[in-house]
Amino acid sequence: MFRQTRTRTLAALAVLGLAAGCSSAPDADTTTASRETSAQASPAAGSPFWVDPASPAAQQVQRWEQQGRERDARLLKLIADRPAAIWPSAERPEPKIREATAAAAREGRTAVFVAYDIPHRDCGQHSAGGAYGADAYRDWIDRFARAIGDSQALVVLEPDAVAHIVDGCTPGEYHAEREQMLSEAIVRLKRQPRTKVYLDAGNPAWIRESWKLVEPLKRAGVANADGFALNVSNFQTDETTKEYGRRLSEDLGGKHFVVDTSRNGNGPLGGDPSQAWCNPPGRALGTPPTKDTGDPLVDAYLWIKRPGESDGQCRGGPSAGQWWADYALALARNSSV
Repeated sequence: MFRQTRTRTLAALAVLGLAAGCSSAPDADTTTASRETSAQASPAAGSPFWVDPASPAAQQVQRWEQQGRERDARLLKLIADRPAAIWPSAERPEPKIREATAAAAREGRTAVFVAYDIPHRDCGQHSAGGAYGADAYRDWIDRFARAIGDSQALVVLEPDAVAHIVDGCTPGEYHAEREQMLSEAIVRLKRQPRTKVYLDAGNPAWIRESWKLVEPLKRAGVANADGFALNVSNFQTDETTKEYGRRLSEDLGGKHFVVDTSRNGNGPLGGDPSQAWCNPPGRALGTPPTKDTGDPLVDAYLWIKRPGESDGQCRGGPSAGQWWADYALALARNSSV
């Protein structure tokens, strides 16, 4: 994935280091000390969303505590103790979904998921893969939905899928089939009585003219969804994203939306936009997940991208979706949340 118009020369980015991200806040400064203090609290105590106690961030906290890296462990709790979306596997989504929804139900919270298995995913780039065809995808979505059952859940549907239709990265011969699959997926997921569905619509720096998304989103069945999702895995600020979302909402008859605030605390990286989307240094955690957005059109701020998981093999990062402890720590160090 990840949500920005790209060139095919990204391999060159792998030679770049993460030093700027890791060293952006000196260990001794008082701002970092105050963040450590806030990290000792329980930031998800009043959250409506479920926190995964076995997340990579939580496991990293335990390892660092055992190694005596107590200061780093306290900082990383800014990630580990907050709710982030679960991305169930393409092979067997059911076990993780059932585990998360059962745990969330015991706490009276909502589990947040990302459904990400569309055929021809990510145009064959960093997050290439997906189901082998339309029938395989329908089966996967059906199993995904059945695993949710009657539980309270929120599903962000197929990051990139519509925006890659608009930017032309996904070949034209797949467009109509993809829109049909997305439309069917929304209907299937909405058969679960307590599931909300938000269809991904990219970010303001990707498809800059929001009106270009309107007809593809309509053909993809957004009318049957609870709304659309913006800024997934990207770094656009809350205000920029909300302004964009309001324009798109108006063109979609007042549809609500959710915003990924997981890593947008410092906004996007400047410079070449084709390089800004993948593991940019100097970024920070954004607004913690909440339904209290202060905006009637914004249903929630969510951490859809799990902070600390790589965007891909650029700037020294591991494969897309893999845990990267140094990057996670840099996000926490740079944050004011």
